[in-house]
Amino acid sequence: MSSTVANKKLTERGLKSLSGRLFFLDLSGGRILSARPDGSDLKTIVSEGRKLPDGIVVDVEAGHIYWTNMGSLKGNDGAIDRADLDGSNITSIVPPGGTFTPKQLQLDKKNGKLYWCDREGMRVMRCNLDGSKIETLVDTSKGDSRPGPDQKKWCVGIALDVEGGKLYWTQKGADNAGEGRIFRANLEIPKGQTPANRNDIELLYENLPEPIDLDLDIANRTIYWTDRGDPPRGNSVNRAPMDVAPGQNIAPEIVVHDLMEGIGLFLDLKGGRMFFADLGGSIYSANLDGSDMKTLLFAQGNLSGLAYAEVPVAA
Repeated sequence: MSSTVANKKLTERGLKSLSGRLFFLDLSGGRILSARPDGSDLKTIVSEGRKLPDGIVVDVEAGHIYWTNMGSLKGNDGAIDRADLDGSNITSIVPPGGTFTPKQLQLDKKNGKLYWCDREGMRVMRCNLDGSKIETLVDTSKGDSRPGPDQKKWCVGIALDVEGGKLYWTQKGADNAGEGRIFRANLEIPKGQTPANRNDIELLYENLPEPIDLDLDIANRTIYWTDRGDPPRGNSVNRAPMDVAPGQNIAPEIVVHDLMEGIGLFLDLKGGRMFFADLGGSIYSANLDGSDMKTLLFAQGNLSGLAYAEVPVAA
């Protein structure tokens, strides 16, 4: 939506401006928190207890936030919930058991879809914004029962190139085993194929410590990700070209290091910056090249996913 149209709609709704807000998840406390992009005005807007929230997206136009709840990890009780931007009116979109352990979440506003990775479910999935039409797009299980015992098959982070018709995801592998990989495939399963046998899957990067969340700078054809593995290549934010020919083996660039198990990641391309979180409980910002890194918040629990959005301010 253009800024002119957006401002007109704000005026019609009695709203005067937009203000940047961070929305992020405390995995251990089962909370959704919100703050200004400098870390001020921190507030808890949802407190659900031990549901293990992991991925979050914001639909400003509709006035909603969506987030994943992993559940018990060993049980088939993962879910996706929705609330208003202030945390009110919580609604279950994908009820417990509609997915196994949903992780990073992405919004395709143009087509009215939510996409996520299902870790122990060993799947990449999507549904409509109301939770209907749940689909499996990629199934990496190769016949394994859920919860999947092989961490190399666990799907974790996800990113979308809607205009390019592609989705990207990570499979982290065992802890610090150097088994992490990043894949790409079409948004739609090729005709006549299934989630388990589709032949359009590309392996872009491998032998990574533990790649987790993803985001894309599509204009510059660059993929960014957090890695929660050990140093020297883990505990980091990385970037690399989105387009790599087979056998090129381009080494990813580490733009931020010394995190306490990096998880959440969001690129604010308009502002030329990124926000990221770690399991140690901190929120950070930096330029896209990793410079001017700032700690915005610390000791906020065990932080997982985060999102940034410019949200309406009441007149």
